[in-house]
Amino acid sequence: MGLQRPTRGVRLLALVLFLALAIGACRHAASDAPLILVSLDGFAARFLAMGETPTIARLAEQGAHATDGMVPVFPTKTFPNHYTIVTGLYTEHHGIVANNMYDPELDATFSLSNRDAIRDPRWWGGEPVWVTAERQGVRTAPYFWPGSEAAIGGVRPSYWEPFDGSVPDSVRVDKVLSWLDLPEDRRPRFVTLYSSAVDGAAHNFGTQSPELRDALRAVDAAVARLLAGLEARGLAGAVNLVLVSDHGMADTSPDRVITIDDYLDLSSIRVSDWSPVAALWPAEGEHDAVLRVLQGAGRPWTVYRREEIPERFHFRAHRRIAPIIAIADDGWAIAQRARLESRPERYAGATHGYDHELPSMRALFVATGPAVRPGVDVPPFENVHLYELFCAMLGIEPAENDGELAEVAGILRQSAIGSRQ
Repeated sequence: MGLQRPTRGVRLLALVLFLALAIGACRHAASDAPLILVSLDGFAARFLAMGETPTIARLAEQGAHATDGMVPVFPTKTFPNHYTIVTGLYTEHHGIVANNMYDPELDATFSLSNRDAIRDPRWWGGEPVWVTAERQGVRTAPYFWPGSEAAIGGVRPSYWEPFDGSVPDSVRVDKVLSWLDLPEDRRPRFVTLYSSAVDGAAHNFGTQSPELRDALRAVDAAVARLLAGLEARGLAGAVNLVLVSDHGMADTSPDRVITIDDYLDLSSIRVSDWSPVAALWPAEGEHDAVLRVLQGAGRPWTVYRREEIPERFHFRAHRRIAPIIAIADDGWAIAQRARLESRPERYAGATHGYDHELPSMRALFVATGPAVRPGVDVPPFENVHLYELFCAMLGIEPAENDGELAEVAGILRQSAIGSRQ
């Protein structure tokens, strides 16, 4: 007697079981895959069209790409945006409100060169993704990422390094690859990589300079080195790779500088940050007078009392936000006259920090990997949603944050979204 053909019901049951197993395996693969987050500081979304970064362009074509850029948070500075990217919080909620800031409760200042402040967890609010992951048993290695040198919430990543800007990008790439070479029980599943080459070239020489093109080619070579290392390890296509930048860039000029001390006597005013967002702390009782003077100066800036800053900036509800905030127009700077006159060339490059909705401030976003839908053109979205995206990729439960997975769900394969959508 020959073999009986399965009945239609049996075949249907087998198909359902197969699909369930396939979806389960896909979800498992997506959550188990390492996630490498690469920050290319200052890489404006529009720089991809300059033709100097073929490796990144290929990844953008193959994976998910925000063609019109990703929207940073205000202010469009390095530390506020890097910390928003990994916490899913607006600046007024995580407290890193500028690269340079004053805390009246601590009576202390924070700056990028203040190593003690950078390592002090009192400055860092919220919960970065490496803390979320470590608390759920996932090893992490945030390399040179703002906040990674502090024990935030009493938790440190499994691996981290104190920032050293002299380390070449090639060495940074090799360090990331060495972490992936560790035995499985010690290997991190969330790793970051950071390059400031593009940011530095744009600041010093502007966005139309040969030096910027050189920097773009250099970071593209670093990404290519990372991909070659993954290929050599049999990890090509098995790693979720996300490339971002923190902000765009706008060209400036010594002819576009507002000298604030032409209008104010600064001897009784603390200025915790200068340009293009000036943060002023007038003496008690002088707030109204300072506001009237600056708003009446007729200069290319917008000046706000803290509590009157428009809601879209998400920049009111933190004690480190100065009582008076002056935001220069795109391409303008704010300075003291003596500083401008002593070295006017310092204002001849490009900068950032402006209104986050300006096209010039749009940032890079590219993603590929087993959790990512291929060939997706992603509409512009705020980087505050990336924390939810990372948690979905890692298969961990997010902490409380301002982002929404639904805003970036189109980037992910359905299997990576699971029940979180």
